Amino acid sequence: MTPPVETVLSAGDRRRLSRLHHTLRRRAAGALVGDYRSAFRGRGLEFEEVRPYAVGDDVRAIDWNVTARAGRPYVKVFREERQLTLLIVLDLSGSMQAGGHTGSRLQLAARMAAGLAHAAALAGDRVGLLAFSDRTERLLPPRAGRGHAWAVLRAALLAPPPRRRTDLTGALTRAGRLLHQRGLVCVLSDFIDPGPWDRALARLAHQHTVSVLVLGEAKDTALPDVGLVTVIDAETSKRRVIDAGRLRPRGSGRSAPDRLLRARRAGARAEQVSLLEDPIDALLGHFRRLPSATAR
Repeated sequence: MTPPVETVLSAGDRRRLSRLHHTLRRRAAGALVGDYRSAFRGRGLEFEEVRPYAVGDDVRAIDWNVTARAGRPYVKVFREERQLTLLIVLDLSGSMQAGGHTGSRLQLAARMAAGLAHAAALAGDRVGLLAFSDRTERLLPPRAGRGHAWAVLRAALLAPPPRRRTDLTGALTRAGRLLHQRGLVCVLSDFIDPGPWDRALARLAHQHTVSVLVLGEAKDTALPDVGLVTVIDAETSKRRVIDAGRLRPRGSGRSAPDRLLRARRAGARAEQVSLLEDPIDALLGHFRRLPSATAR
């Protein structure tokens, strides 16, 4: 039997999630969808018909193929889709088990994923989960309904963390294939992956609205200059001896700020989340800081 939400999220969490829900509905959805309010710009539109061009129509809506055949201008008419599709991409790789006295990166990410799923349920939106390491660990395609949202919430919180490597490129590529129309993708990861994941992220951000939350501290890859030390790789369990004095993550793409910069350059709306932050407060802050469509 599925445990009640009260056993997973505290009353305080649920109150803050309700605030997140209201934040979603207050913000502008996008320039093309009128006054529908949401935290996420770029809500999808469904094609409805073509009709003759009338004075005042947006010339960007002209259907040039129909116009050429008919010999006079026609425009495409779209019907706004009032239901958001949210896909949560959750990193379960070995490095996500790192953390401190407040908990691991994975624990923080799981609670943020649960918060997003709960907010989607309150908003009546479709929500899905893609949990990954160097492979897809769990996949729940986006669907509407509180029962499905609860399944996503529970899968995020209770997913067993595998000690595997990270394949961000593969996960981001699969995320793009899952969504057949424009939606929101929220990526929760420490982004510790030497591969060219920013290319896949750029392709995803071109097709969808992408929020990236980079988990970890600004100094999470820095070591004091103490000479030779033995370290254990969190994703392979292999031991290595390294010279801490020669480890210089800054500017190499290995520090959290560097990964954050890469994500932003790829077109995602990216922020860093500290392990000391409350996950629900971090979500609220992130979505409140998103630019509204009217500001564009």
